[in-house]
Amino acid sequence: MASIAPDRQVPDEAGLVKVMFRFRPRAGWLPYDTEGLWARPVTVETARIQSAPFLQDGIAEGDVVRFTTDNTGVRWAVERVQASGNCTIRVLPLPNGPLGRNAGAVHEQFAGFGLGGESFNEEFPFVALTVPADADLAAIKALLQSGTSLGWWAFEVGCATDAWRDARTRKVGSDEGRDAA
Repeated sequence: MASIAPDRQVPDEAGLVKVMFRFRPRAGWLPYDTEGLWARPVTVETARIQSAPFLQDGIAEGDVVRFTTDNTGVRWAVERVQASGNCTIRVLPLPNGPLGRNAGAVHEQFAGFGLGGESFNEEFPFVALTVPADADLAAIKALLQSGTSLGWWAFEVGCATDAWRDARTRKVGSDEGRDAA
């Protein structure tokens, strides 16, 4: 049975609203069929997403979505109307790997790239990262692949751009790589 994903902390920024997304739960994955993302209103029916999605594919922080408001006041996303150029990458540290169940260690690995993001919760240290359009996409892809090979994490791309898909990965050498905490 699907349900609403756990709510996130209210950001300290005034004027944010929650926009809800509906989706089909994936077999063998988290049992949720909706996710609420914080957003800043742009017009009466659009808002710019201000948080990284853990479950909703095809959306990244900074994208503008159109929504409808139901009779209870809940805003439901209808479509993305403006892409930010950002990507969403989700990383799950492997419990038996060098990072253990430590979401902070995942954030540390990507700190040099200036990526923002959040962690799902302490029991499930799933990390959603926002990759800005101007980030070193090839190096980030290389780190993701290297971390997978080293048993640090599993990852998925929740929202990709053409630039992300076109970025060529390069081998992460000892001077470019990051140590596993």
